[in-house]
Amino acid sequence: MPEHLSDAGREGETSGGRPSTTESFALQLRVKRSELMIEELEAVALRLFEERGFRDVTVDEIASEARISTRTFYRYFPNKEDVLQVQIDRRSRDLRAALTARPADEAPLHALRLALAEHLAAEDPVLLRRWISVIAATPAVLNSVLGGIQRKTQRVIAEFFGSRLGLPSDALVPTMLAAASGGVIQAAHVDWYVNGGDLATKVSEAFGVLEQFGIDRGLSAGLTSGEPLDGDSA
Repeated sequence: MPEHLSDAGREGETSGGRPSTTESFALQLRVKRSELMIEELEAVALRLFEERGFRDVTVDEIASEARISTRTFYRYFPNKEDVLQVQIDRRSRDLRAALTARPADEAPLHALRLALAEHLAAEDPVLLRRWISVIAATPAVLNSVLGGIQRKTQRVIAEFFGSRLGLPSDALVPTMLAAASGGVIQAAHVDWYVNGGDLATKVSEAFGVLEQFGIDRGLSAGLTSGEPLDGDSA
C-alpha cells in the first residue's frame, strides 16, 4: 500500500485508539480509490509502452494520458518501471487468497493447480498479453520483473507448500517446488502468448503432467512415513 494511505483512518479514532465505523468505511473507500487509480495507470501505461516502446514513453506522457498530474503519478509509483510490478502484485495477492481457500486435505500440487486455474480464468487476457509483450520487447526490465516474480509470486507458492508440508517456506523442498511451479507457469505463459488458446487451461494441463508423475503421492508418502522432507537428512 502506498505510504500516503498508511495514515488514513487515524483521525476520528475511538477513545480506545481504534478507528470508528465511519472512519473505517472512509479508509476502505480511500484504499479502493487508490486501487482503481493504480489499475487505471497500469492500463494506460501498458498501452503506451506497447504502442511507442517502453524507453520512449515518459512519466509525463502517462500522466497526461491518464488525465492526472505527474505529481499524482509519483504518489503511486516511484518510476515507470514499477508499473510492471502491478501484475505481479495482483497475481500474488489473489493467488494467496485462492490457495488459502483450498481444502486442507487436498494434495498440495493439485490444490495449487486448481487455485491457479481459478485465478487465471479471472485475469484480463488483453492486459496480460500486453504486459508480456512489453517485457519481451524491453530486455532492460527483465531482471526486475523476474526478481519481482521470485520475491512475490514464488514466495507465495513456497509459503503454501511449506504450510502443507510442515516446513519453513525457505526450506529446500518448498523452495524447490515453488521454483519448479514457476517454471511450469512460465512455460505455459510462453505457449499461450505464442500459440493462443486459454491460459487457465494450459496451466492446468501443465500441472496435470506433474501430477501424472506422482509428485503429490510422493509428498504425501513422505509426510505419512515421518521421513524428513527438507533435504537435510544426509
